[in-house]
Amino acid sequence: MASAEQGWSEVDAYLAGELVEEDAALVAARDRGRQRGLPPIEVTATQGAFLALLAQVSGARRVLEIGTLAGYSTIWLARAVGGAGHVTTVELDPRHAEVARENVDRAGVGPLVRIEVGRALDVVARLADRGAEPYDLVFVDADKANMPAYLELALRVTRPGSVIVGDNVVRRGAVVDPEDDDPDVVGVREFLHALGSDPRLTATALQTVGAKGWDGFAIARVT
Repeated sequence: MASAEQGWSEVDAYLAGELVEEDAALVAARDRGRQRGLPPIEVTATQGAFLALLAQVSGARRVLEIGTLAGYSTIWLARAVGGAGHVTTVELDPRHAEVARENVDRAGVGPLVRIEVGRALDVVARLADRGAEPYDLVFVDADKANMPAYLELALRVTRPGSVIVGDNVVRRGAVVDPEDDDPDVVGVREFLHALGSDPRLTATALQTVGAKGWDGFAIARVT
């Protein structure tokens, strides 16, 4: 009998095969990241399609992504906002940003994507300080210890009606373990508490299982 995680991966593959149009450019983006030694932690195909649909349903035209990696999710988001849209994505590691630029250009969405290299706390603060046009959707997928700070910054660069999405908020259940004081787990707990207690936000979270194991997304709307 297959293990639970093996079953999750098989179902993920089945759902992707039935529902998700992962074309050669997306596959190449993921593969290129592997070839260049980037960690295999990008969203899955079904999760990428979910983010794209979320952007489309919310009518997003301006997207801010915190955590680029090889640009896999960036491609999904750029395609979702279309030719009239724009994605700003922030990556700490210049090597990762270089791979991402190659990938988004190869996917044909390069003109829609600006890659900012640097510490996300600094980059997004600069965007806020110079009064950047509000973003319609913010996807937070960087280091989890700083998620509460990313949320505060996201609120500075969004508007009522904007959507904020946080990835990896379940952490294989560690989020409910009071003995787990890992900084990433603590950061996620504080992020979730802020989502639920801030009167500027209406939020929920969904657990996910699949090729990346047991985790989840948090989704909030700025009110």
